[in-house]
Parts: sequence; structure tokens; C-alpha cells
Amino acid sequence: MPAHGKKSLEAPQKPVESMAKAVTYLTVDDNSAGQRLDNFLLHHLKGVPKSHVYRIVRSGEVRVNKGRADVAYRLVMDDLVRIPPVRIADEKAGPGIGEVERAFAAGQPARKGALPLDVLFEDDALLAINKPAGMAVHGGSGISFGVIEGLRALRPQAKFLELVHRIDRETSGILLIAKKRSALTAMHAMLRGDPGPRIEKHYLALVTGAWPDQRRHIRTRLTKYVTASGERRVSTDEDDGQESHTIATRVEQLPGATLLDCEIRTGRTHQIRVHLASLGHPIIGDDKYGDFALNKHVAAVRNGGLKRMFLHARLMAFPHPLTGQDLRIEAPLPADLSRYLTHLRAL
Repeated sequence: MPAHGKKSLEAPQKPVESMAKAVTYLTVDDNSAGQRLDNFLLHHLKGVPKSHVYRIVRSGEVRVNKGRADVAYRLVMDDLVRIPPVRIADEKAGPGIGEVERAFAAGQPARKGALPLDVLFEDDALLAINKPAGMAVHGGSGISFGVIEGLRALRPQAKFLELVHRIDRETSGILLIAKKRSALTAMHAMLRGDPGPRIEKHYLALVTGAWPDQRRHIRTRLTKYVTASGERRVSTDEDDGQESHTIATRVEQLPGATLLDCEIRTGRTHQIRVHLASLGHPIIGDDKYGDFALNKHVAAVRNGGLKRMFLHARLMAFPHPLTGQDLRIEAPLPADLSRYLTHLRAL
């Protein structure tokens, strides 16, 4: 389980803290049943670092049905959760999570990483947003605050908000959030490939060179590893890796690059990035698997340079998890990616 990072969006100043005054007892309802204990606590203890939540669980201060429980425990209906008094960062105390929450709620990027909420679709079960590049979907190692934490801060009255899936921090585009436990369960069944309907997911990627095929199925096995510097990476491994499948279709041939539509049939970490790089056509701007010299050149282009990875989650199509209605959600191409395509077309 990733540790909650100390570094916020800038060098943080120590926030003023207030102490919750009393022990709280919460009964698990239908919206929370099946949720991990740590996620349940993070939802109810807004502003409390994940590391502190883990500490109060492991110390036994948090109790479930009067007994100790592990952070990974899955809550069931009518469980009684005891939450002790905890210190909560005061939002009026200046820089820190409180400021990011307020900027998120106001739709203004007041500080680096505090980005507006662009809603593509919403009903009582699902929320789809157009995530900007550079924002993590959740807090984790080295990151204090992500999209899901921002949403929970923005909507404190919401009983249930959980990520349906994840996309890389550097990737822009569609991100789905479930607003009901039943919707999350149904969406996960579709993502796993259980019998029945599935989710269709398409990305736009700009790769180096001339892509040789109009349409190509890429099937490899992928495995995760950690570099000597501690970075997470993925590589092909036909012996021990997990099966993965991407369908790459050429959209447009450009000078020195090809625009591809990539439909993913599996959802492995860094799948598209590794698939394309393994075939000698890395994504332009990819700082893990890309052509680093080319990335530097591309970033330096005047009035059209690209300072991020060109990967955008553009389309998701699936039956609504509760009503069965066909949904087709699309995210427009961000301005920086459009500018770079305009630059290439003018060459």
C-alpha cells in the first residue's frame, strides 16, 4: 500500500490543526458495504493524512464491532466503526490541502496541481470528468492530493465517491468515478471481462516515426519491476508477465510522427506506453519509455512545443451499470495537444 507522501504541491507550511472533540460511531450502510476500512476512514476524515489513518487503525484506536481490524478489512452492512478524536488540518490556515480543496471547488488553478473540474457526464450513479495531464488520480507516494481527494473535499455531503479505474498522472482524458457501491461493482465486473457487457476504451497517442500498419493487434505479456532509483516500470516478459492486448489504428500520418487510436482490451499499468515503445514507436513526450532526445527537442519548439506525453483518454462506451442504457463519453483533445498537431501539419 503506497505511503501518503509528505510533499504537497509546493513546499508546505505547517498547517494549524484542530482536534475533533469526541469519539464517533458510524454504522456501515449499503453505500459503504464492501469498502476497505482505510478508504472508509479517509472519506470521513477529510484532511487527515493517510499515514495517520493507518496509525490509528494499527494502534487499535479504530474499532470495528468493538474489535481491532486491518486497514484492508472489507466492511459489511451494519458494521459499527469507532473513530477516535483526530487532528484535522484547518482549511483557514494557509497553504496545504485546504487551499487546494478551495481552488478545486472554485475551479481555479490557484497553485500548481489545483485544477478545475471538467464534468463530461453525471447522474446519480456515475461521474465522468476530463482529467488534466499532470494531476494524479489519487494521493500516494510523493503526492498528497489527487482527483478523488479533491472531489471528496468539493462534495463533503456525498456518501460514496470511488474511482472506477485509474489513468496515469501524465495522461489526460476520461476518468470515471462511482457514486454508488452498486455502480462500482457493476463497472468492475465489466472491466474484469466477466461474462456480459464490457467497457470500450480508446486513447489517442502520437508516436515517433511512420506506423507501418493501418490496424494492428498488439498482444504481449507485461511485468512490473522497480529500478535501482526506486521508480516503478513495466517491461515485456513472455514467460512470467500478465497478458495484455491493445489494438492500434492509424488515424493520421504526420511528418516524423503518427497519430494512433489505441483501444485497450486489458488495463495493465503503462500498457499502451510499453506496447508502442516495444515496437520501436514510443509515445512523444513519454519520460519513462520514450525517446528522451526527441522529447527535449519537441518541448523546445516555439509556439507549439509539447512539454508532456501525448496520450489522451478520448472515448469510453459501455452500458450504464444500473439502467443498461448505452453510454458514449468523449473528452475533447486538450489545447496543448491540438497546438502540437497544428505545428506538425504546418511542416
